[in-house]
Amino acid sequence: MESGFMAFTKTILNWIGLFFVLGLSILLIVIAVVYIIDKTQRKQAIRRNFPVIGHFRYWFEHLGEFFRQYFFAMDREEMPFNRAERNWAYRASKDVSRTLAFGSTRNLTPTGTVMFLNDQFPTLEKNAVEAQPLLIGPYCRMPYLAKSFFNISGMSYGALSKVAVQALAQGAAKAGCWINTGEGGLSPHHLTAGGDVVFQIGTAKYGVRNDKGELDDDKLKEVCSHQQVKMIELKLAQGAKPGKGGILPGRKVTDEIAKIRHIPAGEDSISPNGHPEIDNVSDLLDMINHIRDISGKPVGFKTVIGTDAFLFDLCEEIHRRGPESAPDFITIDSADGGSGAAPQPLFDYVGLTIKESLPIVLNVLQKQGLRDRVKVVCSGKMINPSGIAWALAMGADFALTARGFMFALGCIQALQCNKNTCPTGVTTHDPDLQKGLVVPDKAERVYHYHKNMVNAVGMIAHSCGVPEPRGLKRHHVRVVTETGLSTPLDKIHPYQENSIPTQKL
Repeated sequence: MESGFMAFTKTILNWIGLFFVLGLSILLIVIAVVYIIDKTQRKQAIRRNFPVIGHFRYWFEHLGEFFRQYFFAMDREEMPFNRAERNWAYRASKDVSRTLAFGSTRNLTPTGTVMFLNDQFPTLEKNAVEAQPLLIGPYCRMPYLAKSFFNISGMSYGALSKVAVQALAQGAAKAGCWINTGEGGLSPHHLTAGGDVVFQIGTAKYGVRNDKGELDDDKLKEVCSHQQVKMIELKLAQGAKPGKGGILPGRKVTDEIAKIRHIPAGEDSISPNGHPEIDNVSDLLDMINHIRDISGKPVGFKTVIGTDAFLFDLCEEIHRRGPESAPDFITIDSADGGSGAAPQPLFDYVGLTIKESLPIVLNVLQKQGLRDRVKVVCSGKMINPSGIAWALAMGADFALTARGFMFALGCIQALQCNKNTCPTGVTTHDPDLQKGLVVPDKAERVYHYHKNMVNAVGMIAHSCGVPEPRGLKRHHVRVVTETGLSTPLDKIHPYQENSIPTQKL
C-alpha cells in the first residue's frame, strides 16, 4: 500500500514538473516574441529601448488611476474631488456618522477660501423651518411647484448605465427632488419610480428629433404627455465642454439607447456644437416659447457663462416682448463641472466657474428687473454642503449636483466614464460590471445623500442665525483675499438695484 502511494506521489510530481517545464517554455517563447516585437516596433521609445519590461511602465500608469487616491494623495490635494470631499459624500449616502476628530484638515488661508459667519444667537430647533416649495413658470398652463432646493443635475442614459438611472430615479422619488434626464432623451428608467423629471433637450434633440435632427413637435408632445415631466430644459452648453456637443462613444450606444435617441446603434453619438436654429437671443426666446406653447410646462435653458453681454442682450429682448416671453429658469453650469466625456482643452480652459458666473447672472437679472420672473438654478462641482450653502447665499433658487449623486451610487473616481469599463457599474453598459450596482441598495443611498445634504445645509443656515437655507444671504459669507484676510461676499459681489421697473407677474 505504501509503495502504491509512493508511485502515485511520484506520478503527480512528474506531472507537476512536466507542466512547470511546459509553462516555463511557453513563458520564454512569449517573452522572446514580445522582445522581438518591442525591438522592431517604432511607435513607443520605452518599449524599443527596454523591451518586455517597458510594458510595466504603461501597466503601472494605468493602475495609478485606481491606486493613487488610496496610497499617494493627501486628504485635500486630489482633483477633481479630494478624499475629504468624497468621504463626506460616501458617508452621507450610507447614512453613517459624518463627524470628525482633532480639527479640520482644510487650510483656511488660501485666497478664495469661503467661510460662513456664525451668529452669536443661532437658530434653535424650535425656530427652524424647512425650505418652502418654489413655483416655476407662472405664465405656464402647468407651472411646477418644486419641493426641494437640491436636485439631481443632468446625466444622460447612455453616459450612465440603466441600473444607475433606475437607482437615481427611485432615490429622487423618495427624496422629493427632481432628476434631470440629460440630453440623452427620456427613458422608461426615468419614469418607473414616479418622481419628478426635468426633460433636457440638447443640440441633437435626442428623443424629440426627426430624421434631419430637427425638433419634432409630435415627439415633444408625447414626451410632455407624461405627468412626471415637470419642466423642459434647453441645453446650450454644459460645464465639461462649453461650445461642444455631447459625446457618447459607439460602444456605449446600445440598441435601447439608439431607440430612445432615434439614432443608429453602435455608432458614435456626437451632438452639434450648438442648436442649428438658434443664432441669437431672439431665436433662443422663439424656441423657448415654442416649446412652452406645445408642452404647457415651464421651459428654461442651461449654459456656461462666458461674458455678460449675452445676458444683457437677452434681457433687452425680453423687455421688448414682455415678461411672459422670458425663460422660466436659467441653469448656470460651472466650467469645472462635467460627469461625461469631453476634450481636455475644453475641460481645462473654457468658460467661467460658478463662483464667478453665478453672481454675474444674478446681478444682471436683478438690475434688469427680471430676478423674480426668472428662477436661477446652478450646478458644478458642489458635492458637499458648503458649496450648496454658498450658492443659496449668493442668491440661487436651486442647486444641483451630478457627480455627488454618482458618488452616492458608488463611484470611486476611477476616471473610466468614457471607456465603458466603469468598475462600479455607474457608467458602463457591460452587464457583468452592472451587477455590482444593486438598484434598491443604491436608491436608498441616493435618498440618504439628498436627506443629509439638505440637513447639513440647514445646519449651516442655523449656525448663521437664519431659520432655513434660503435665508442665507451674501453678508453671511466672507472670502479670503490675496492679503490673507477675509472680505464680506456682499462687498465682492454687491447687490444690484433695479434699473428697470419690475414687471408684475
